[in-house]
Amino acid sequence: MGRVAERSHVTPSEYLAWEREQRARHEYFDGEVFAMAGGSMRHNALCGAVVETLRTALRGRGCFVMTSDQRVAMDHGRRYVYPDVTGVCGEILMQPDARDVLLNPAILVEVLSASTEQYDRGLKWEGYQRIPSLTDYILASQAEARIEIFRRGADGAWTYRAVGAGERLTLTGGVELDVDAIYAGAFELPGDDPTPLPADDRRG
Repeated sequence: MGRVAERSHVTPSEYLAWEREQRARHEYFDGEVFAMAGGSMRHNALCGAVVETLRTALRGRGCFVMTSDQRVAMDHGRRYVYPDVTGVCGEILMQPDARDVLLNPAILVEVLSASTEQYDRGLKWEGYQRIPSLTDYILASQAEARIEIFRRGADGAWTYRAVGAGERLTLTGGVELDVDAIYAGAFELPGDDPTPLPADDRRG
């Protein structure tokens, strides 16, 4: 995962009890607890734009869109994560002994950061694929107007597509998201890429 565990040899129930008392968020993987890094202003704005766009697109379909505070369980309680955006449609299934843990997301979104991209594309994505209810996994770039989507077909196989500025993203069920609407104004905010200061502001 490329991260150092903050706590080890922790049971799922111990993690959940401890996590509810923390100000910062932590993910859990097979007995180890990992602190989550904060996002840049651009990352946070993109997360908000995705929530807003997705809520509008899913209106009237019996769906709910949740922010990065929503905890999701994977691998029968071996893992707990906080996706940047979570969408669930129809019946909401919560972990029986933890009613703040979602079991059946349909849509998961991660806004990529330099520190998390490898994890979001690798180990986290491997875990997401084992969530039976998941139909759409979306990756939004922070460096350019580019969104990637993995969609699960009726046969269980995943297909991939990437779209950019001026295009629309189609989710399972025909729901469309406008890339330009999501990225509107995003690049006016600092991202996780180093941006040189104007010449007059440099100190030498």
